[in-house]
Amino acid sequence: MYLAIQIVLVITSILMALFILLHKGKGGGLSSLFGGGMQSNLSGSTVVEKNLDRVTIVTVIIWLLCIVLLLLFKTFGW
Repeated sequence: MYLAIQIVLVITSILMALFILLHKGKGGGLSSLFGGGMQSNLSGSTVVEKNLDRVTIVTVIIWLLCIVLLLLFKTFGW
């Protein structure tokens, strides 16, 4: 069980990084520094962004649960 939670933690970590990088920039910052500000008007839709937000939030919740479960396993020696 401990190994399975560790594997889920690694997978959700990779997915979380990927989903965060898929979000479009919200204004001035590093995304507009590299030309992301010009493309933000041309690509993406609000439905896609909302779904990406939901998937990212679910991934973060699973990631946090894995961390808490691993801490409980380590603390109580299950």
